[in-house]
Amino acid sequence: MCSPNSGAAGEGRSRKERGADTMRRVVRQSKFRHVFGQAVKNDQCYDDIRVSRVTWDSSFCAVNPRFVAIIIEASGGGAFLVLPLHKTGRIDKSYPTVCGHTGPVLDIDWCPHSDQVIASGSEDCTVMVWQIPENGLTLSLTEPVVILEGHSKRVGIVAWHPTARNVLLSAGCDNAIIIWNVGTGEALINLDDMHSDMIYNVSWNRNGSLICTASKDKKVRVIDPRKQEIVAEKEKAHEGARPMRAIFLADGNVFTTGFSRMSERQLALWNPKNMQEPIALHEMDTSNGVLLPFYDPDTSIIYLCGKGDSSIRYFEITDESPYVHYLNTFSSKEPQRGMGYMPKRGLDVNKCEIARFFKLHERKCEPIIMTVPRKSDLFQDDLYPDTAGPEAALEAEEWFEGKNADPVLISLKHGYIPGKNRDLKVVKKNILDSKPTANKKCDLINVPKKTPDPASVQNEAKLDEILKEIKSIKDTICNQDERISKLEQQMAKIAA
Repeated sequence: MCSPNSGAAGEGRSRKERGADTMRRVVRQSKFRHVFGQAVKNDQCYDDIRVSRVTWDSSFCAVNPRFVAIIIEASGGGAFLVLPLHKTGRIDKSYPTVCGHTGPVLDIDWCPHSDQVIASGSEDCTVMVWQIPENGLTLSLTEPVVILEGHSKRVGIVAWHPTARNVLLSAGCDNAIIIWNVGTGEALINLDDMHSDMIYNVSWNRNGSLICTASKDKKVRVIDPRKQEIVAEKEKAHEGARPMRAIFLADGNVFTTGFSRMSERQLALWNPKNMQEPIALHEMDTSNGVLLPFYDPDTSIIYLCGKGDSSIRYFEITDESPYVHYLNTFSSKEPQRGMGYMPKRGLDVNKCEIARFFKLHERKCEPIIMTVPRKSDLFQDDLYPDTAGPEAALEAEEWFEGKNADPVLISLKHGYIPGKNRDLKVVKKNILDSKPTANKKCDLINVPKKTPDPASVQNEAKLDEILKEIKSIKDTICNQDERISKLEQQMAKIAA
């Protein structure tokens, strides 16, 4: 006789089998499914760094194949550290800094076409562009190559153009976006009437023809900066009141992170040609840290690093539903204050490294390496398709005139060897050059020769004197900072 439960057991078994079948179907094949993250050993971290405490949702860290730059706490203005990648271990308090801003530094970005040029935006309303010596700093750097002035409030975002040389974008709390030709020190495009509220972030598309922005008014906008027009926009891309982020993907779609009305963190994928509904929308968790997205166009992987989280989640973007596929999570004990992301050409291809993050703690910077496990020692060309190299595809003038070009790609088969960078030279344009040529001659003939006005000569002399005094005070502050650091170290030794 059959037991009364045997039918149920049989039904249960078949249900289990059915579940297993479903699971088998759900587990998607991907070469990135087993990507694992690993923090480096302690002696390969950068220790004893006073990471900035400014309440601003930027990553506070920028890296390239030569240097790691970190925004730090500084007395008497704003400063950031620039360390050669090999300069690991404890960083001396008297280590030279880049300290020309008079207010805290809010954002930094390395130029993609020169590993020694970095831009910084600050609370002092200016953008400064710096040339770092080839082997790093031996003295504090107080003189930028160029100061870009045009914002009326603090500048919280700086972003270099991906393919045109010397084109830099900045966005300020005056809700304006300015695009500069750094080679001439001029503001050539000013988008000051497109945002009614604070701009949270700005992202260029792959060839730099469009930008997308996320703003406090909960709108995501796609903008053609040269035509100065909004191409597409989505109201309430995320319903929540906390900050959003929006970045362009290589295929032209836009990826956003934000919060739901119930304060759950969300990620979404949008097609700018039709922004009525998202292609995909996923809810993640109820943490309140802003999710900073880092995107690898070569592998279509997005890494999400929450400020204050102790994890990095990563997803693969594909053409098949659900479009955004969760891969894995790297977890550690310490929360992150900020995060730097290494360009592809700075990775170790021999170890199948596909991403490297520089995680900021309160007092140190810890590299985290993401690897695809492979047994073979040969170059894995499916992991490393040709990637954006350091050569610019266009000059600034060509881009401003309307040309577009994709990034110039390089192969990583034999690793990346940094070439010689050319120095950034700023050539200020002569005001006379911008006058109509026909009038030039007669203008010069008709204008009576001016005798120098004694008052203006006196004013110029006075101005020179003030500038010299400001420079001397700045130098004194830098020296005093170093002296205080040395005394603190002596005190610490005595106390120990």
